[in-house]
Amino acid sequence: MDSIEQKSGERATHFKETRTNRHFEIAEDYTELIADLIENQRYVRICDLAREMGISHVSVLRTIKRLVRDGYIVKNGSSIELTQKGREMAIFSKKKHLILTEFLLLLGVPEPIVATDVEGIEHYISSTTLEAIAVHVQLNFQKNK
Repeated sequence: MDSIEQKSGERATHFKETRTNRHFEIAEDYTELIADLIENQRYVRICDLAREMGISHVSVLRTIKRLVRDGYIVKNGSSIELTQKGREMAIFSKKKHLILTEFLLLLGVPEPIVATDVEGIEHYISSTTLEAIAVHVQLNFQKNK
């Protein structure tokens, strides 16, 4: 295999990883939001998700059906609950969100921009990069104590 073919293969791998991340992006957003709402109000309904996300009830209903099918949530009457799989995803998504928020704030990025940037970055960052950032944030936190 020549160098051009090898680079094309490597490039294809990166595109495939990005497409896989896109698949999980919505599930991560929903599970994280559902976990937050459960913590704050003990129950979650379709209208709560639609309001928080600024989207239609129909869009939420379509996504909820997929998340039920994929094993992330269950519906009990009008209430939505996370499965163990959904809770694990929500915890990991929240961890990414918090680490990236701290990192961008540490860099001096203004809070309103951080809030928007983190929503995009958190879905596409590798575990390796996230852990490196977490170590950097922790070291900086310890240095400033």
